[in-house]
Amino acid sequence: MKSPLLSLPGAVPAEGVDEGVAAHYGDLFREQRALADGTGFVDLSHRGVVTVSGDDRLSWLHLLLTQHVSELPAGEATEALILSAHGHIEHALYLVDDGTTVWAHVEPGTQDALIAYLESMKFFYRVEVADRTADIAVVHLPAGSIADVPDGVVVRETAYGRDLFLPRAELESFAASHGPAAGLLAYEALRVEQHRPRLGFETDHRTIPHELGWIGTAVHLQKGCYRGQETVARVQNLGKPPRRLVFLHLDGSDVHLPVPGTGIRVADEGPDGRKVGFVTTSVRHHELGPVALALVKRNVPVDARLLAGDTAAAQEVVVEP
Repeated sequence: MKSPLLSLPGAVPAEGVDEGVAAHYGDLFREQRALADGTGFVDLSHRGVVTVSGDDRLSWLHLLLTQHVSELPAGEATEALILSAHGHIEHALYLVDDGTTVWAHVEPGTQDALIAYLESMKFFYRVEVADRTADIAVVHLPAGSIADVPDGVVVRETAYGRDLFLPRAELESFAASHGPAAGLLAYEALRVEQHRPRLGFETDHRTIPHELGWIGTAVHLQKGCYRGQETVARVQNLGKPPRRLVFLHLDGSDVHLPVPGTGIRVADEGPDGRKVGFVTTSVRHHELGPVALALVKRNVPVDARLLAGDTAAAQEVVVEP
């Protein structure tokens, strides 16, 4: 779904899974600084929006999600995962309940599969699942923003800012009164700085929550059964995850960033050394320079100097080995 805000001056379209919104509006670092200062907004209208209404919505979702939501207070934001039977991450949901309806935004293009799964699990529960992507756009206001929110708009407020579930028809008028607009690259740079994983970027077909630090924020360890819980409990109580998320400070003298999927090796073993991980997201940060998130094998020493392709990289621990 193509955003009307791509018609704003300087807008350069994003590509790949983020197609449909602006990557930037002509000045990546200015846009990052604006967000860091709590001004402007980010158009996330390409993300999927799913609602669950009905009297049983919270108790029903509690059975399916990794998060404890059976008594989720109205207006309190949370995030949750849906796992496979083997504990691998399939969906990530960013939730808020408004008192009558649970609102969730999800990765672009994943809402159809999510809704199909939810519909298959309804049974006798009094719930209604709906795809609201066509009429509701997600807009992000950064932490510290004092911008007014239009009346009647559902808000999901976190430490990183506010996610607004805005009627899509109001997107252009909102932009006119709440600018300047910041592109997705600026938003992603701050996400990487904050060590926040993203489904489809930091995950692959075998990722489990422990590897990314999603235990606690998206996975509640004291709730009842859900699909994949056995793997979560076993790793938590008896073992360690095979991989761990790291934050990389990249050599700023390189012109090109290592792209996602670029292999990571221990520098002391040289460019022909064994692969110990891969880059998941790489960005240029307005203060930190080129940085990245990556998944590496758990037993890689935390003080090891790394190579991301041919680029020297110093690691910062996100998930403890």
